[in-house]
Amino acid sequence: MALTVAIATNPSHGHALGSALRLGWRQKVSGGFFLRAETFFNFASYLESVGSPFLAYGGKSLHQQSHGEAFLALFQHRFEDGLYLLDEPEAALSPQRQLAFLAILHELTAKKVAQFVIATHSPMLLTFPGATILSLDGGEIRSVTYQETDHYRVTKDFLNAPERFYRHLFDDDAGE
Repeated sequence: MALTVAIATNPSHGHALGSALRLGWRQKVSGGFFLRAETFFNFASYLESVGSPFLAYGGKSLHQQSHGEAFLALFQHRFEDGLYLLDEPEAALSPQRQLAFLAILHELTAKKVAQFVIATHSPMLLTFPGATILSLDGGEIRSVTYQETDHYRVTKDFLNAPERFYRHLFDDDAGE
């Protein structure tokens, strides 16, 4: 499968997946990087400090773009063939940018040049056609549909009737 999404509402359940995975490469890997939304600023600063011409990131400094635009520049210009393990790539992306990210995923997986394993809370990313969604909740790893995930159900219910949630979230008697 081209896209695998692993979700866990309890962070300790993610350890089950980690202990089950064993990664190996048949050929030597000469480059790569680890990237988190929280450290992206440092990554962009590093590129500036080494005088990067930014051609590999669309030709524009990552600091001259919004956080989401810079993330998309990375996804658009640096992702090619290979295996990508992404931890919550939606963290810097608005809903519109998540749609753009889905298009990038589709382009790369349709050509069968890239595979992605993504840990996400995004109901939008969970809908990727043909994705295998693995739930790590309940002490077991099991395949689910996106409609079965809490991320999808809570978001859908909230957007359909936010006032129902407000009754439970807001204490109207707090100021009295």
